[in-house]
Amino acid sequence: MSMQSPPLASGTPRFNDSKLTELARSQGALAAWQKAIDTPHPAQAIAEVDGDFATGFHTATGSVVLAVDRFAIRTLCYREVDGELRFASRADELADASTEIDPQAIFDYLYFHAIPSPRTIFKGIFRLPPGHYAVWTKGKLDVAPYWQPTFAEKRDPSFETLKAEFRNLLVESVGKQLDGSKPACFLSGGTDSSTIAGMIGQACGAPASSYSIGFEAEGYDEMEFARIAAKQFKTRHHEYYVTPADLVRSIPSVAAHFDQPFGNSSVLPSYYCAKMAKEDGVSKLLAGDGGDELFGGNTRYAKQRVFGWYQHLPGPLRRGVMEPLLGTSAARKLPLLSKAASYVEQASVPMPDRLQMYNLIMRLGVQDILTPGFLSQVDIGAPLKHQQEVWRATPPCSDVNAQLAFDWRYTLAETDLPKVLGATSAAQVAVGFPFLDRKLLDFSMGLPSDYKLKGMKLRWFFKEALRGFLPDDIITKKKQGFGLPFGVWALRDSALNALATDSLHSLSRRGIVRPEFIQSLLAVRLAEHPGYFGEMVWILMMLEQWLRRHAPNYRLG
Repeated sequence: MSMQSPPLASGTPRFNDSKLTELARSQGALAAWQKAIDTPHPAQAIAEVDGDFATGFHTATGSVVLAVDRFAIRTLCYREVDGELRFASRADELADASTEIDPQAIFDYLYFHAIPSPRTIFKGIFRLPPGHYAVWTKGKLDVAPYWQPTFAEKRDPSFETLKAEFRNLLVESVGKQLDGSKPACFLSGGTDSSTIAGMIGQACGAPASSYSIGFEAEGYDEMEFARIAAKQFKTRHHEYYVTPADLVRSIPSVAAHFDQPFGNSSVLPSYYCAKMAKEDGVSKLLAGDGGDELFGGNTRYAKQRVFGWYQHLPGPLRRGVMEPLLGTSAARKLPLLSKAASYVEQASVPMPDRLQMYNLIMRLGVQDILTPGFLSQVDIGAPLKHQQEVWRATPPCSDVNAQLAFDWRYTLAETDLPKVLGATSAAQVAVGFPFLDRKLLDFSMGLPSDYKLKGMKLRWFFKEALRGFLPDDIITKKKQGFGLPFGVWALRDSALNALATDSLHSLSRRGIVRPEFIQSLLAVRLAEHPGYFGEMVWILMMLEQWLRRHAPNYRLG
């Protein structure tokens, strides 16, 4: 007997139609969704809904409709079973004893350190991409975007007018996320989290409770800046220093908490930050994710601008002189020419391919890392094809905005948001993302490109608009976040080293990774460069820890 999936409506959708808002209030969000999508144009109806959401239900005509918000803050997975479409929030909720692990998904994980939608770790189970909806009718599934970024840059804007609008929108977006419980936020000491901490005070008239994580490791701890922000905004500040023992204790459970392998190492610090807040009576934390990606704060935007200058040189000069001269192996070996050769090599590669020239697994060499049997089952070019498709789907816009839209998919929807959502749910705390409010999103898409990257100045408008509100030390600080000193600790702490070693050797027995690469990574390379090779150890360890819980008998067939 077939079984239909029960209707699903998660998150906090905000319906712009007053009748739908009242229906959601009186009968629940699902009733409002069913009414909203009872139209010949479901995509248009979904695009009118703000907030974070996922919904799935059977219509009166027998179809199935699925939808997730613009950043897939709320997720929705689906699979076809016996002529029906089943759906659930998590991929593992749809898996059964016969569901196979997808080798291609494992390769995608090793490439991205996450598994981008629509693929999941399970064969035949898919995740709805951000800003997409799906309609299943009579055995036919159509998946399409209902929303795409559209940048309409303002001409001759008034800085003061935009500054006032921006500050008002910040207070409003933070206010929407406050639910009457203790107002609280993550506080790394960076621009975004400090802004949220300060705006909570303006939105609710009371200081926030702020929560920060530190590390006893040189170059990783930025508690100093969190304290500056806490003092500026008079927050009720709380600190916790994560230790190697914390990692040993929590890596297995946090890895297993996700519905598929997830390799962003800052998930553990985020978990301990949320855990501290939970123990302090907090039921919801606000996070600063999205500020960099909406307003131009990542250092790679400036770096790619430098590479973009190369394309403005005359073609004969590039192709006839510079590339023949600097494109040789000899030029790359000469100290005086090596940097110029590296610049030309990278600048000659189109976007988004250029962004992956230093991809960790590709740089180390897939043939040296992965077994022939595993490689025979995967397409190593598939991840880049995925990125190229996403890049091409963005409507025409400036180079900076194209990179922002690209990051909305990969940095936010596929990596940073799942990290924070996974960490907070593991700690049993809700989370909100004020920077991803629809009005702030629309505001950012209307800003001139040079307000985001002015020359080589990152997030120029954001910082200038908040000058005098944020402490100057935070406006000028170097970006860091909750970076984890895992590689350093794995060398120094015997218990953490033992966990990593056991995990990697166990993974090598599954037939995915070459045993000789594992041996070299642990015995030689990790000590040579703990930060760089520590990341490789981490993603392999987290893969093994996930497999132990969800697919303990998995071996390459």
